[in-house]
Amino acid sequence: MLDGFRDLSFRPVRNDAPLRLTQSQIDGYNRMGFAQPFSIFTEPEIARIRAYVDRLMADMGEEGGYGINCYQARLSGLWDIATDPRILDHVQDIIGPNILCWATAILSKAPHDPKAVPWHQDAAFWCLAPARTVTVWLAVDEANEANSAMRFIPGTHAGGALKLRPTSGDSVFHIETDGADGLGEPFTNTLKAGQISLHADMLVHGSLPNRSSRRRCGLTLRYCPPEVRITDGSWAQGVEAILCRGDAGGWRTCPRPDNDDISKTSSPHVVGNN
Repeated sequence: MLDGFRDLSFRPVRNDAPLRLTQSQIDGYNRMGFAQPFSIFTEPEIARIRAYVDRLMADMGEEGGYGINCYQARLSGLWDIATDPRILDHVQDIIGPNILCWATAILSKAPHDPKAVPWHQDAAFWCLAPARTVTVWLAVDEANEANSAMRFIPGTHAGGALKLRPTSGDSVFHIETDGADGLGEPFTNTLKAGQISLHADMLVHGSLPNRSSRRRCGLTLRYCPPEVRITDGSWAQGVEAILCRGDAGGWRTCPRPDNDDISKTSSPHVVGNN
């Protein structure tokens, strides 16, 4: 535990023998803060994942679209997705061979959803240091500009924590990155269903309201190496990490759950939306 210590700097990835990413993609991640797209699941596989996600959201009712947060240690289906070796091979190329998944979230923008996710930096809201989490965004549905795919502002991961201001309008968050419109041209994270993107935890990102008649559903998976530590003891009580690969270091981790019924458990912690 490192109470009060916050290192939100970006450390460039150095990897001379990547498993999946090319050196060009690693260089792009270092320069822009993200890499994409990577095809992971086949059409039949993502169809099964979509049916699973639909069941979880239906069981959650009204809160299903934005409320399924951090169940990776409480639902075996999410555990199995988070530990899929095809995803982990990509993550390993960024953070190394020791991989923890400490958070997940199902994020579903319904057709004509008026809520925006304002520009923000994830790690600025987390009690973790150093800032070494990589987020995998798995497209459960096809995501493009029309149905409000996530947007990145390239290069903003390397500038530390940026100033915040209150949001206005219909927004998922009550605060946002100040002056984001002047930080560069946004990149739309277009993905086919079954593909993933990887982005750094200090990259400024967000999404617009979904003006289309198509849903946009994704699953985020947050991975970090064990050198990352929780900096606040009270925040630690809500983190249920799972060891996906290698050594957990000093982290307390949870075994694969037997349960896969969301109605029989609850979320330990809520950490944000994209």
